[in-house]
Amino acid sequence: MEQNNIPILSLKNIVTFVNQGTPSATMILKHLNLDVFNGDFITVLGSNGAGKSTLFNTIAGTLPPTSGQILHIGSDITGESVEKRSRFLGRVFQDPKLGTAPRMTVAENLLLATKRGQRRSLALRQLKQNMPAFKQATVSMNNGLSERLNTATENLSGGQRQALSFLMATLKRPDILLLDEHTAALDPNTSTQLMEQTNKKVLDQKLTCLMITHHLDDALKYGNRLIVLDNGQVRFDVRGEEKAALTKEKLLSFFGDIA
Repeated sequence: MEQNNIPILSLKNIVTFVNQGTPSATMILKHLNLDVFNGDFITVLGSNGAGKSTLFNTIAGTLPPTSGQILHIGSDITGESVEKRSRFLGRVFQDPKLGTAPRMTVAENLLLATKRGQRRSLALRQLKQNMPAFKQATVSMNNGLSERLNTATENLSGGQRQALSFLMATLKRPDILLLDEHTAALDPNTSTQLMEQTNKKVLDQKLTCLMITHHLDDALKYGNRLIVLDNGQVRFDVRGEEKAALTKEKLLSFFGDIA
């Protein structure tokens, strides 16, 4: 990847507080800088309180920075709303219940995802016409979701519901995909299966992705780049062959309290 390309996402000198305006106001991101380039698959590590979720909330627009600048392909989006950012950004949360409408069917949820970034209405149009495409998309997850297109999402297993959230976030190929510990709430077998499907889709679609994980093995196995957050800053940033040469022992010796 050419480093002289304009980053697809750039965070410049970002300061972000939580509970701002209250006695418990706390600075979490402390003049953080990060450039994300097209096609990066970045695994994000850090101990509790290091700023991982705050970083994602700042990127997504749910927690505006106190100071600093956020650029999307060179354009300033620092003041843009969550809704506007949804035109180019997808996110999957740790909780399988987030990101889907529980009483709507799998197919209806996927239809909503096709309208990401557009003004939505309650009318679900062209559902039948989209069913073949939804069938194909869900088959790729290899977990039975394709047989449950007409099932209410609240009746899915946790793994199926998280797979649906992932499909919804990637259906329109976002410029930036945020995976916020998206396998952490699943049992080990389901987690491994979803992680393998995640990696395949990210690579096949050449998605630009940041993935928070507490699993060192996943952080080392997946992605072309790894960053460690510590005390609200990017403390370690490694990519390519240098990342491939990392071992768990080397990473632990550098930052042993992230495991």
